[in-house]
Amino acid sequence: MGVSENSRGLILAVASSAFIGASFILKKKGLKRAGASGTRAGVGGYTYLLEPLWWAGMVTMIVGEVANFVAYVYAPAVLVTPLGALSIIISAVLAHFMLKERLQKMGVVGCVSCVVGSVVIVIHAPQEHTPSSVQEIWTLATQPAFLIYVLATLSIVLALILHFEPRCGQTNILVYLGICSLMGSITVVSIKAIGIAIKLTLEGINQIAYPQTWFFLSVAVICVITQLNYLNRALDTFNAALVSPVYYVMFTTLTIVASAIMFKDWSGQDVSSIASELCGFITVLSGTIILHATREQEPAPPIGTVTWYVSGDSLKGIEEHLITVQSSDEQ
Repeated sequence: MGVSENSRGLILAVASSAFIGASFILKKKGLKRAGASGTRAGVGGYTYLLEPLWWAGMVTMIVGEVANFVAYVYAPAVLVTPLGALSIIISAVLAHFMLKERLQKMGVVGCVSCVVGSVVIVIHAPQEHTPSSVQEIWTLATQPAFLIYVLATLSIVLALILHFEPRCGQTNILVYLGICSLMGSITVVSIKAIGIAIKLTLEGINQIAYPQTWFFLSVAVICVITQLNYLNRALDTFNAALVSPVYYVMFTTLTIVASAIMFKDWSGQDVSSIASELCGFITVLSGTIILHATREQEPAPPIGTVTWYVSGDSLKGIEEHLITVQSSDEQ
């Protein structure tokens, strides 16, 4: 008996979580090293582009995202997206050992809750109807309900970028991660459309000639670039074990909402199955909130402070703080 499409999506989603969870730690270490010798990403610097460790994390994340991309082709977002909780567990455990960001006992409880919730969701996940063409996906994407969602999302993102980021982006984690999550929900539905187009093309039903395919690809590229930019800022400004769960909660919630509106994931399911999925999702969210509550936010550098660092033995990750010049308010 062949492997079902949901099972393929499940395997790919788990592999994706492993790679993505590890990538958070590698990128965080790269950002720390880059920030010690140049302008931090949190304040708009790009010196991390010269850091090999950050690129190692980037490659790892790309591998994870590719696996995630394919997973969305085979399984519904309501199954694939919540399994991202596994990346939180991997990220938290690695942060405990590699970044010395201590994982509290309640954090372990949060990890267990994420696993339990994910299992419940997997058991009750719906079998998705795969659209037969990009034109059918385009019809779903241009239905009034989804267009309203997209308009609301873009309006909130612009407000966060233009108004809230300059004022509280360095102190409120929801600003950067709000931008990432909102854009991410649009990324997922676009990537799912692209994945289905590629799958149909490989099966002999050419979808490349349709302009809708290229439109979805353009949207996905713009959204991914935006996500990466603000995720780097969030990672450089806040604790990695704080960024990962908060990002997961916001991204997962918005993605499931967007997918449910566009692809109608829950149509045809009975009430008990939908209730079980919601209970599993709430359990996963509870686990991530516990992880969030047991981690401390990294303090932002004081305004008006100039700091010089000299890197010690790179293998030991030692950084010696030499001089701090504090600006005075007195004239």
